[in-house]
Amino acid sequence: QVRVVESGGGLVQPGGSLSVSCRASGRSFIGYTMGWFRQAPGTEREFVAAINWSGDVIRYSESAKDRFTISRDNAKDTVALRMNNLKPEDTAVYYCAVQRSGSYFDQDRYDYWGQGTQVTVSS
Repeated sequence: QVRVVESGGGLVQPGGSLSVSCRASGRSFIGYTMGWFRQAPGTEREFVAAINWSGDVIRYSESAKDRFTISRDNAKDTVALRMNNLKPEDTAVYYCAVQRSGSYFDQDRYDYWGQGTQVTVSS
């Protein structure tokens, strides 16, 4: 049974930093892309960042670019998202997702999803 489990969410002040991480298990993920999406209350889920298996292809949303860094550890089947200079508009549930192939930006192309972890940016 495939499991995708996020961890590391929490409350942080504006301008602060926070990391969230995700571990996938239950099958081989060789060749899979791992990504992060987020969903704020009353909005649709949106793409944040993705990284391919070898780590040489990385994509960010415009809002994440220059502030967030995605990385992965294939030995542990984990992916992390380091978020710096956080803003109140970054408040959302952050979801980890895994795909075999397809557009990084299209959530319908992801095969496995975690339950999400809450990130709240507030003073």
